[in-house]
Amino acid sequence: MPLSPKVTAPPPWTLTGDGYIFTFWFTKKWVKEFGHLLGFQSKNALGGLGTVMLVDYHSSDVGPYQELLIVPGRFELGNKKQFSISKIYVSTYESVWNGINNWGIPKELADFEISPISKDTEQIKVSLNGEVFFEVKLTKKNLYIPISTRFFPLRLAQEKGDELLVTNSSAKGKATLAKSSGFKINQSYFPDISELKPLTTLAVKNFEMTFPVPSNS
Repeated sequence: MPLSPKVTAPPPWTLTGDGYIFTFWFTKKWVKEFGHLLGFQSKNALGGLGTVMLVDYHSSDVGPYQELLIVPGRFELGNKKQFSISKIYVSTYESVWNGINNWGIPKELADFEISPISKDTEQIKVSLNGEVFFEVKLTKKNLYIPISTRFFPLRLAQEKGDELLVTNSSAKGKATLAKSSGFKINQSYFPDISELKPLTTLAVKNFEMTFPVPSNS
C-alpha cells in the first residue's frame, strides 16, 4: 500500500452514485458486544436507530469507489447524542487516506464485487485478501420517489487524534424499497447484522451528496 495517495482532496466534497440503505434498531447491548466500536465510542454507546450502507460512488473528489459502513445508533459525544461510524471499508486508498485526514472517518481498504443477476437484482461481495467477509443479494422495486436530507442533515461525529470532528452532510436522490437475502458476514471483519431484521431497506439511485468542512463542536 502506498504511503501517500495519488490524489489529496480537502473538503468540501461532492459525490454521486447509487446505493442501499438498511435501517435497524440496535440495542445498546448488541452495539457494545458486536458493533466493532472504536475507543472513543466504547463507553458512550446508546444504541437506537442506526444504519448500514452499501454505496457505489460513480464520482467523487478522489474518483469513483465503493463503500460499506455501519452507524450502530447514537453515541454521547461532545455532550450531545450523535451518530458515528464504527466500521467502514472502501475500495480505493485515496478514499481511505482522505476520509481519515479530512473527517476522521476510520476507513479501511477492501475489495468490492457488484454482480448483476437480473434487471432488478444484484449480488454484492466485499473481501480482504481474497476472503469474502460480507455478501448479500438485493432486489429493487421499480417505483422510485425523490428523497432528500435537506431537512434532516446527516450529522456524523468522528475522532481524529484529540479532536472530535462533526460533519453535517446532505444528500438528494431517488429511492425505492428493496429486499435483501443471502446475508453471509464474518463478524471478525464487520458486525454480523444477518440475524437482525431491518426496519427498512432502500435502494437509492442518482444521488448527489455533499460532505462539507467539519467543525469542532
